Amino acid sequence: MRETDVQKRGDIRLIELNYAGASGDRVPAYLLIPHGNGPFPAIIWGHWLMKGSPLANKDEFLEEALVLARAGVVSLLIDAPQIRHDFVEKKDASTLDLVKQQSDAAGHQVIDLRRGVDLLYGRHDVDRKRIAYVGHSWNAHVGAILAGVETRIGSFVLMASGYSDEEELFASKDPARKAQIKEMGEDNIREYFHEYAWDDPIYFLGHTDREGIFLQFASRDDISKAQAQKYLDAFSSKDKQMAFYDAPHALNSAARLDRVRWLQKHLGIKKVDEKELESIPPLK
Repeated sequence: MRETDVQKRGDIRLIELNYAGASGDRVPAYLLIPHGNGPFPAIIWGHWLMKGSPLANKDEFLEEALVLARAGVVSLLIDAPQIRHDFVEKKDASTLDLVKQQSDAAGHQVIDLRRGVDLLYGRHDVDRKRIAYVGHSWNAHVGAILAGVETRIGSFVLMASGYSDEEELFASKDPARKAQIKEMGEDNIREYFHEYAWDDPIYFLGHTDREGIFLQFASRDDISKAQAQKYLDAFSSKDKQMAFYDAPHALNSAARLDRVRWLQKHLGIKKVDEKELESIPPLK
Protein backbone atom coordinates (compact mmCIF):
# COMPACT_ATOMS: atom_id res chain seq x y z
CA MET A 1 0.00 0.00 0.00
CA ARG A 2 1.32 3.44 -0.96
CA GLU A 3 -0.28 6.50 0.60
CA THR A 4 -0.39 9.59 -1.64
CA ASP A 5 -2.42 11.99 0.52
CA VAL A 6 -4.03 12.18 3.97
CA GLN A 7 -6.88 14.52 4.84
CA LYS A 8 -8.93 15.10 7.96
CA ARG A 9 -12.73 15.25 7.71
CA GLY A 10 -13.58 16.14 11.28
CA ASP A 11 -12.45 13.11 13.32
CA ILE A 12 -12.20 10.94 10.18
CA ARG A 13 -8.93 10.24 8.38
CA LEU A 14 -9.35 10.05 4.60
CA ILE A 15 -6.29 8.39 3.08
CA GLU A 16 -5.75 8.48 -0.69
CA LEU A 17 -3.63 5.51 -1.70
CA ASN A 18 -2.94 2.81 -4.23
CA TYR A 19 -2.22 -0.86 -3.67
CA ALA A 20 -1.03 -3.86 -5.67
CA GLY A 21 -3.84 -5.47 -7.66
CA ALA A 22 -4.13 -7.98 -10.49
CA SER A 23 -1.09 -8.41 -12.74
CA GLY A 24 0.91 -5.97 -10.62
CA ASP A 25 -1.37 -3.04 -11.45
CA ARG A 26 -1.84 -0.26 -8.92
CA VAL A 27 -5.40 0.15 -7.62
CA PRO A 28 -6.36 3.76 -6.73
CA ALA A 29 -8.46 3.94 -3.58
CA TYR A 30 -9.70 5.91 -0.60
CA LEU A 31 -9.41 4.45 2.89
CA LEU A 32 -11.63 6.05 5.55
CA ILE A 33 -10.59 5.49 9.17
CA PRO A 34 -12.94 6.38 12.06
CA HIS A 35 -11.82 8.00 15.29
CA GLY A 36 -10.81 5.47 17.94
CA ASN A 37 -8.99 2.15 18.12
CA GLY A 38 -11.58 -0.31 16.85
CA PRO A 39 -11.81 -3.04 15.87
CA PHE A 40 -14.29 -1.59 13.38
CA PRO A 41 -16.53 -3.23 10.79
CA ALA A 42 -15.44 -2.51 7.21
CA ILE A 43 -17.07 -2.03 3.81
CA ILE A 44 -15.55 -2.26 0.33
CA TRP A 45 -17.40 -0.12 -2.23
CA GLY A 46 -17.62 -0.65 -6.01
CA HIS A 47 -18.96 2.28 -8.07
CA TRP A 48 -21.06 2.35 -11.23
CA LEU A 49 -19.63 3.16 -14.70
CA MET A 50 -22.36 5.46 -16.03
CA LYS A 51 -20.90 7.47 -18.93
CA GLY A 52 -21.08 11.19 -18.33
CA SER A 53 -21.51 10.89 -14.57
CA PRO A 54 -18.93 12.87 -12.55
CA LEU A 55 -19.26 10.15 -9.91
CA ALA A 56 -18.45 7.16 -12.13
CA ASN A 57 -15.43 6.51 -9.92
CA LYS A 58 -14.50 5.91 -6.28
CA ASP A 59 -16.23 9.18 -5.32
CA GLU A 60 -19.72 7.72 -5.89
CA PHE A 61 -20.09 6.42 -2.34
CA LEU A 62 -17.68 8.80 -0.59
CA GLU A 63 -20.32 10.90 1.19
CA GLU A 64 -22.21 7.78 2.28
CA ALA A 65 -18.97 6.23 3.55
CA LEU A 66 -18.16 9.40 5.53
CA VAL A 67 -21.52 9.20 7.31
CA LEU A 68 -20.78 5.57 8.17
CA ALA A 69 -17.23 6.43 9.26
CA ARG A 70 -18.73 8.76 11.86
CA ALA A 71 -20.68 5.72 13.10
CA GLY A 72 -17.45 3.70 13.36
CA VAL A 73 -17.02 1.98 9.97
CA VAL A 74 -13.81 1.62 7.96
CA SER A 75 -14.37 2.01 4.20
CA LEU A 76 -12.26 1.12 1.19
CA LEU A 77 -13.47 2.72 -2.07
CA ILE A 78 -11.63 1.69 -5.24
CA ASP A 79 -11.55 2.79 -8.87
CA ALA A 80 -12.58 0.17 -11.44
CA PRO A 81 -9.98 -0.82 -14.09
CA GLN A 82 -11.86 0.99 -16.88
CA ILE A 83 -11.31 4.45 -15.39
CA ARG A 84 -7.67 4.09 -14.40
CA HIS A 85 -5.12 6.08 -16.37
CA ASP A 86 -3.52 2.96 -17.87
CA PHE A 87 -6.76 1.49 -19.27
CA VAL A 88 -7.06 1.87 -23.05
CA GLU A 89 -10.25 0.85 -24.82
CA LYS A 90 -9.45 -1.08 -27.98
CA LYS A 91 -9.66 1.11 -31.08
CA ASP A 92 -11.34 -0.09 -34.26
CA ALA A 93 -12.38 -3.23 -32.38
CA SER A 94 -15.53 -5.17 -33.10
CA THR A 95 -18.43 -4.98 -30.64
CA LEU A 96 -17.65 -8.52 -29.51
CA ASP A 97 -14.00 -7.67 -28.86
CA LEU A 98 -15.10 -4.71 -26.73
CA VAL A 99 -17.43 -7.00 -24.78
CA LYS A 100 -14.52 -9.37 -24.18
CA GLN A 101 -12.40 -6.48 -22.96
CA GLN A 102 -15.09 -5.65 -20.41
CA SER A 103 -15.13 -9.29 -19.30
CA ASP A 104 -11.38 -9.21 -18.83
CA ALA A 105 -11.83 -6.06 -16.73
CA ALA A 106 -14.37 -7.90 -14.58
CA GLY A 107 -11.93 -10.70 -13.86
CA HIS A 108 -9.32 -8.08 -13.07
CA GLN A 109 -11.70 -6.33 -10.68
CA VAL A 110 -12.56 -9.49 -8.76
CA ILE A 111 -8.85 -9.94 -8.02
CA ASP A 112 -8.43 -6.26 -7.11
CA LEU A 113 -11.34 -6.48 -4.68
CA ARG A 114 -9.86 -9.59 -3.06
CA ARG A 115 -6.56 -7.73 -2.70
CA GLY A 116 -8.64 -5.04 -1.00
CA VAL A 117 -9.77 -7.65 1.55
CA ASP A 118 -6.08 -8.52 2.04
CA LEU A 119 -5.44 -4.84 2.77
CA LEU A 120 -8.24 -4.72 5.36
CA TYR A 121 -7.08 -7.99 6.93
CA GLY A 122 -3.66 -6.41 7.48
CA ARG A 123 -5.13 -3.68 9.71
CA HIS A 124 -5.41 -4.19 13.48
CA ASP A 125 -8.38 -1.78 13.61
CA VAL A 126 -10.60 -3.91 11.31
CA ASP A 127 -12.84 -6.67 12.63
CA ARG A 128 -12.26 -9.53 10.18
CA LYS A 129 -15.64 -11.06 11.00
CA ARG A 130 -17.55 -7.93 9.96
CA ILE A 131 -16.67 -7.10 6.35
CA ALA A 132 -19.24 -6.16 3.70
CA TYR A 133 -19.27 -5.27 0.02
CA VAL A 134 -21.50 -2.74 -1.75
CA GLY A 135 -21.52 -2.67 -5.56
CA HIS A 136 -23.55 -0.68 -8.09
CA SER A 137 -24.38 -1.71 -11.68
CA TRP A 138 -21.26 -3.25 -13.27
CA ASN A 139 -19.71 -3.58 -9.83
CA ALA A 140 -22.85 -5.38 -8.63
CA HIS A 141 -22.30 -7.86 -11.49
CA VAL A 142 -18.70 -8.24 -10.30
CA GLY A 143 -19.90 -8.41 -6.69
CA ALA A 144 -22.12 -11.41 -7.42
CA ILE A 145 -19.07 -13.27 -8.75
CA LEU A 146 -17.06 -12.11 -5.74
CA ALA A 147 -19.76 -13.46 -3.42
CA GLY A 148 -19.26 -16.92 -4.90
CA VAL A 149 -15.49 -17.01 -4.39
CA GLU A 150 -14.58 -14.72 -1.47
CA THR A 151 -15.59 -16.22 1.89
CA ARG A 152 -14.01 -13.45 3.99
CA ILE A 153 -16.81 -11.03 3.05
CA GLY A 154 -19.97 -11.86 4.98
CA SER A 155 -22.51 -9.33 3.63
CA PHE A 156 -23.26 -8.10 0.10
CA VAL A 157 -25.46 -5.25 -1.14
CA LEU A 158 -25.80 -5.47 -4.94
CA MET A 159 -27.51 -2.59 -6.70
CA ALA A 160 -29.23 -2.25 -10.08
CA SER A 161 -27.82 -5.20 -11.98
CA GLY A 162 -28.83 -8.44 -13.63
CA TYR A 163 -27.18 -11.75 -12.79
CA SER A 164 -27.59 -13.99 -15.83
CA ASP A 165 -25.98 -12.32 -18.84
CA GLU A 166 -26.62 -14.92 -21.54
CA GLU A 167 -30.24 -15.44 -20.57
CA GLU A 168 -30.89 -11.69 -20.36
CA LEU A 169 -29.36 -10.94 -23.74
CA PHE A 170 -31.32 -13.52 -25.70
CA ALA A 171 -34.58 -12.86 -23.83
CA SER A 172 -34.39 -9.11 -24.36
CA LYS A 173 -37.05 -7.40 -26.49
CA ASP A 174 -34.99 -4.22 -26.73
CA PRO A 175 -34.49 -3.38 -30.46
CA ALA A 176 -30.92 -2.22 -29.74
CA ARG A 177 -30.08 -5.56 -28.10
CA LYS A 178 -31.62 -7.48 -31.00
CA ALA A 179 -29.60 -5.42 -33.47
CA GLN A 180 -26.47 -6.15 -31.43
CA ILE A 181 -27.13 -9.89 -31.61
CA LYS A 182 -27.61 -9.66 -35.36
CA GLU A 183 -24.40 -7.64 -35.78
CA MET A 184 -22.23 -10.02 -33.76
CA GLY A 185 -23.90 -13.24 -34.88
CA GLU A 186 -25.68 -15.62 -32.51
CA ASP A 187 -23.10 -18.39 -32.94
CA ASN A 188 -20.26 -16.00 -32.11
CA ILE A 189 -22.10 -14.78 -29.02
CA ARG A 190 -22.80 -18.33 -27.82
CA GLU A 191 -19.10 -19.12 -28.25
CA TYR A 192 -18.22 -16.00 -26.23
CA PHE A 193 -20.53 -17.01 -23.38
CA HIS A 194 -18.94 -20.47 -23.35
CA GLU A 195 -15.39 -19.10 -23.36
CA TYR A 196 -16.15 -16.38 -20.79
CA ALA A 197 -18.53 -18.36 -18.59
CA TRP A 198 -16.51 -17.18 -15.58
CA ASP A 199 -17.90 -13.66 -16.20
CA ASP A 200 -21.56 -14.69 -15.98
CA PRO A 201 -22.71 -14.29 -12.36
CA ILE A 202 -25.36 -17.01 -12.68
CA TYR A 203 -22.67 -19.68 -12.20
CA PHE A 204 -21.61 -18.22 -8.84
CA LEU A 205 -24.96 -17.50 -7.17
CA GLY A 206 -25.28 -21.07 -5.89
CA HIS A 207 -22.04 -20.70 -3.89
CA THR A 208 -23.23 -18.00 -1.50
CA ASP A 209 -24.48 -20.18 1.38
CA ARG A 210 -22.68 -18.27 4.13
CA GLU A 211 -23.29 -14.68 2.97
CA GLY A 212 -26.07 -12.22 3.61
CA ILE A 213 -27.42 -10.86 0.29
CA PHE A 214 -29.47 -7.71 -0.30
CA LEU A 215 -30.47 -6.99 -3.92
CA GLN A 216 -31.70 -3.51 -4.86
CA PHE A 217 -33.49 -2.92 -8.18
CA ALA A 218 -34.62 0.20 -10.03
CA SER A 219 -38.15 0.19 -11.47
CA ARG A 220 -36.96 2.09 -14.55
CA ASP A 221 -34.38 -0.52 -15.46
CA ASP A 222 -35.33 -3.42 -17.73
CA ILE A 223 -35.48 -6.08 -15.01
CA SER A 224 -39.00 -7.12 -14.03
CA LYS A 225 -40.03 -8.13 -10.52
CA ALA A 226 -40.50 -11.71 -11.73
CA GLN A 227 -36.96 -11.79 -13.14
CA ALA A 228 -35.58 -10.20 -9.96
CA GLN A 229 -37.27 -12.92 -7.90
CA LYS A 230 -35.60 -15.57 -10.07
CA TYR A 231 -32.23 -13.97 -9.35
CA LEU A 232 -32.93 -13.84 -5.62
CA ASP A 233 -33.99 -17.51 -5.66
CA ALA A 234 -30.75 -18.45 -7.45
CA PHE A 235 -28.61 -17.16 -4.57
CA SER A 236 -28.11 -20.09 -2.18
CA SER A 237 -27.91 -17.75 0.81
CA LYS A 238 -30.52 -18.28 3.52
CA ASP A 239 -30.20 -14.64 4.57
CA LYS A 240 -31.37 -12.80 1.47
CA GLN A 241 -33.86 -10.17 0.44
CA MET A 242 -34.60 -7.73 -2.38
CA ALA A 243 -36.34 -4.42 -2.83
CA PHE A 244 -37.60 -2.38 -5.79
CA TYR A 245 -37.47 1.41 -5.91
CA ASP A 246 -39.37 3.86 -8.08
CA ALA A 247 -36.14 5.23 -9.48
CA PRO A 248 -33.78 5.24 -12.45
CA HIS A 249 -30.56 3.22 -12.62
CA ALA A 250 -28.97 5.58 -10.08
CA LEU A 251 -31.53 4.48 -7.46
CA ASN A 252 -32.55 7.05 -4.82
CA SER A 253 -32.38 8.18 -1.19
CA ALA A 254 -34.87 5.51 -0.09
CA ALA A 255 -32.52 2.84 -1.44
CA ARG A 256 -29.59 4.47 0.36
CA LEU A 257 -31.47 4.48 3.66
CA ASP A 258 -32.55 0.83 3.28
CA ARG A 259 -29.00 -0.14 2.32
CA VAL A 260 -27.46 1.51 5.37
CA ARG A 261 -30.09 0.07 7.72
CA TRP A 262 -29.40 -3.40 6.32
CA LEU A 263 -25.63 -2.91 6.76
CA GLN A 264 -26.20 -1.53 10.24
CA LYS A 265 -27.96 -4.74 11.21
CA HIS A 266 -25.52 -7.13 9.56
CA LEU A 267 -22.32 -5.39 10.67
CA GLY A 268 -23.45 -4.37 14.13
CA ILE A 269 -22.96 -0.66 13.41
CA LYS A 270 -23.94 1.79 16.09
CA LYS A 271 -26.53 4.49 15.39
CA VAL A 272 -26.12 6.20 12.00
CA ASP A 273 -27.13 9.82 11.41
CA GLU A 274 -29.99 9.27 8.95
CA LYS A 275 -30.52 13.02 8.47
CA GLU A 276 -26.97 13.23 7.13
CA LEU A 277 -27.74 10.38 4.75
CA GLU A 278 -30.84 12.18 3.49
CA SER A 279 -28.81 15.33 2.82
CA ILE A 280 -26.55 13.56 0.29
CA PRO A 281 -27.42 14.85 -3.22
CA PRO A 282 -29.05 12.41 -5.67
CA LEU A 283 -26.64 10.47 -7.84
CA LYS A 284 -26.49 11.62 -11.47
